[in-house]
Amino acid sequence: MKGRLALLLVLNLLLMSCGTVGSAVADDQAPWRSVGIDPSLWTDGPVEEDTPMKETYQGNAVFEIEVSYVPGHGIDREFGTITLELFEQWAPITTANMIKNVEAGIYDGIFFHRVIDDFVTQAGDPTCKRVGLYPLTSPQCGSGGTGTTIPLEHDENLSHVDGAIGMARGQEQDSADSQWYIAETEAHGLDPENREDGGYATFGIVRNGMTHVRGIATTPSSDDPTGSEDIDNPFSSAGRPMYEVTVLSVSMVGVSDPDGTLRFVQQDSDEETGFFAWLEDASAVLFTGSFMIGAGVLIGLLFFARIDAPLSLDEQASQISLDAVLLDDSV
Repeated sequence: MKGRLALLLVLNLLLMSCGTVGSAVADDQAPWRSVGIDPSLWTDGPVEEDTPMKETYQGNAVFEIEVSYVPGHGIDREFGTITLELFEQWAPITTANMIKNVEAGIYDGIFFHRVIDDFVTQAGDPTCKRVGLYPLTSPQCGSGGTGTTIPLEHDENLSHVDGAIGMARGQEQDSADSQWYIAETEAHGLDPENREDGGYATFGIVRNGMTHVRGIATTPSSDDPTGSEDIDNPFSSAGRPMYEVTVLSVSMVGVSDPDGTLRFVQQDSDEETGFFAWLEDASAVLFTGSFMIGAGVLIGLLFFARIDAPLSLDEQASQISLDAVLLDDSV
């Protein structure tokens, strides 16, 4: 009985664990990584320069900034979406930092705190949220962040072309945190080869919605209250928009898919029908069910089979009776 009980326990454990056989392994990759974005839908990009940044690359992360702004006095508030591609292959540290902050939601509801026409529009400070009526805000607005800094990351393929997104920083080269800016025109004066302080790092580019970037850049500011493109303050350095330029939300939406790898594969899989498609989907269930049935049959056979070891004569002494009778030879 001990042998039979041991086998039953082992088989029971196998049956309990077989529920995991054939099940899909959890994918810890972000869901948006499986969404392919068609670059042909991008029709409102920046002025292109002959650099590697004008090309889009398969698999690069794409995110969107939903904005609300007033481009000038007497003009109704406008809403729009700015789409950007991150060059993960050339700026892995900076892009990973940006993705982390986007997924944490720290940019949702903040405002652009620095706008300089014909230069850059800057945001990314989580402390820049109005308190009551705009422009009342936290005293830290413009100098805030998450408290986690990253090193200054340069690559020869990246520069301050029109529409480039870069990391703002303090005087220390490795002091970039969460604040970023978008170049409203080419700003190669910020490139490291044109500066003595190490320059600034770019890590992506606007792919769609550049009209909104330019609209934000021309909103009246403390440095340029007219909002006129013909009147620029040459000493402008920290222009606060007179009308709130709100970042409604920032979200990761997918990856660039110029090859159609993700889009076409998804389309093909959706069209698969019939017995073989069903069999593929049900393979895990069928495998598990077959395993359980086979194990059940094996348990039944072992239960009825004699699997006890034979007892020795000494062990049987008190359990058996002898039916044989000695015969008298004399009879």
